[in-house]
Amino acid sequence: MVTRARTAILLVFGVVAAGVGAAGPPNSIPTPAGVNAQIPVVVNILVDQFGYRPHDPKVAVIRIPHVGFDSGQQFVPGNPYQVRRASDGEVVFSGALKPWNHGAIEESSGDSGSWFDFSSVVTPGTYFIFDKDNRVRSPVFRVDENVYKDILKAAMRMYFYQRSGFAKQRPYADECWVDGPAYLGPDQDTEAHDVTDRNNASKVRNLAGGWFDAGDTNKYVTFAAPAVHQLLTAYQENPKVFTDDFNIPESGNGIPDVLDEVRWETDWLKRMQYPDGSAALKVGEIADALAAPPSSDKSARFYVPSCTSATIAVAGMFAHASYVFGSIAALSSESAGLRARAKAAWKNYRSTGIKQTACDTGVVRAGRADWSEQDQNAEAVVAAVYLNSITDDSEYAAYVATHYKELRPYRDIGWSRYNAEQGEALLFYASLPNVDPKMRNTILTDKLGDVRAENHVYGFAPDDDLYRAYMHDPQYHWGSNQPRANYGNSNLDVLTFKLMVTDPGTYKNRALEILHYFHGVNPLGMVYLSNMYRYGATHSANEIYHTWFAHDTRWSDARSSACGPAPGYVPGGPNINAVRDGVPIVISPPAGQPAQKSYQDWNVGWPQSSWAVTEPAIYYQSAYLELLSKFVQQDF
Repeated sequence: MVTRARTAILLVFGVVAAGVGAAGPPNSIPTPAGVNAQIPVVVNILVDQFGYRPHDPKVAVIRIPHVGFDSGQQFVPGNPYQVRRASDGEVVFSGALKPWNHGAIEESSGDSGSWFDFSSVVTPGTYFIFDKDNRVRSPVFRVDENVYKDILKAAMRMYFYQRSGFAKQRPYADECWVDGPAYLGPDQDTEAHDVTDRNNASKVRNLAGGWFDAGDTNKYVTFAAPAVHQLLTAYQENPKVFTDDFNIPESGNGIPDVLDEVRWETDWLKRMQYPDGSAALKVGEIADALAAPPSSDKSARFYVPSCTSATIAVAGMFAHASYVFGSIAALSSESAGLRARAKAAWKNYRSTGIKQTACDTGVVRAGRADWSEQDQNAEAVVAAVYLNSITDDSEYAAYVATHYKELRPYRDIGWSRYNAEQGEALLFYASLPNVDPKMRNTILTDKLGDVRAENHVYGFAPDDDLYRAYMHDPQYHWGSNQPRANYGNSNLDVLTFKLMVTDPGTYKNRALEILHYFHGVNPLGMVYLSNMYRYGATHSANEIYHTWFAHDTRWSDARSSACGPAPGYVPGGPNINAVRDGVPIVISPPAGQPAQKSYQDWNVGWPQSSWAVTEPAIYYQSAYLELLSKFVQQDF
């Protein structure tokens, strides 16, 4: 079997950071002092590498691998374990390990293990977990009320680095990721050609702006929908954490930076809309091209013209943005303009008798952006929800009442684990003051029914998962980190909308444990964010599939290349279908592994096709950001 030796999965962590990771914000985590600095850090003692808020539960996972690429490791934990202060090695807590599930080997990870509960450690400070029998330790972590504040900023800045047609310059970009504006040259985004009528000069359009969708630099209207909606929802539900100081060019303009970032995308969506209200589907290239950095790619760009999928997508995004922007005085006129655009898109969509489901032939690379008729019908309900919130027209409420069961919550468990914008739109609708009380009660009752269905999405069941963040095995697919984050978001909906449950804390804790999984409490002991060493990570994703941060470039690897990828990108996650999705079976991992270990930290393109595992995307990012934002300050 072909494997790649990497620091991440040795018994002892290799605490290595590229030069760009050496410095960080003022609260980046220091190494232990004195003799404690020589204690090896092992992948068997797992904590949230950023840390914990003082009064949240704190449980380290002690893992023993049995099945998978690391099954040859030998580790017998000592007992009891200690929490030591990093500054001087002082023991602040000692306690016994609790074997997980009577010592069983978990099928989804191939590991057995124990839990070490140190929730009583509430004094702010920097600590590590110490196994005094083996003389090994966990990564260092902080206990602090604001422990996730800078993590939110770093992850949110992914969208700044994904901006198309915008220069990344100092002081907003680290020197490593400075780049000129991409795709503004001849026959590029300011002069994009209709791919169905390439030589027709009258159809050349300025479609500059927007975000690169994922690891490629193409831009998709339909794929933007979950990201735009979730960022807006995250702001709606916890606006105080989204401040105006995220170090983007718009910082300090009096508008929360998350909304400035959404505006960058909605401004592009406006360009994608035709005067009749319909919208073009996507913009990109007709041949795969390396874009390292993006401004170096001089390929011609093309667009797929109007399609009902794109039209109903922009109707929903414009309406939602109009609602949120309407709460900001400086954005009142923009809110009104978006309302008019949303209504025009709705009218165009509703007047189209046959929905288009095959607009995207794949000639414009890379992902197929069509929505099925079922998906279009569902997104029409989302659009109607937000149009109802910004108009007095009864048409939209009537449409929701007639069609709400076409949304994903009525076709799946978990309410919002997939197509999160659909389930979240329904709950938002139930919160509006002008909604029919019977409709409100129906939606909330149906959500509560999902919560009580014992479907292993909600609440914390100790035996479900050694790593305390259970996800059903079929969800370990391409982009598994998106549903994982949305499992957490679905749990937090219970608290946000004050559903009548007997133990609200269990839903908060379920979401918190999912956050800890992202931050290192997983079989890889890896933070599922790129290059986060400056923010305190001991081991984060070093490589992600991205045409900018490509293999064998200066951005390839946070450990060994000059720069590594920009910080804060959420990679796709473990993929048990990696071989089916194009990864050769000889590359193990991800092939031939338990579900939670179906991951490798690498970024080689075809024929290795690492994109099926490590490629980021704007919608994986939004799901994680929505989850993280709830724990920056807010308590339920």
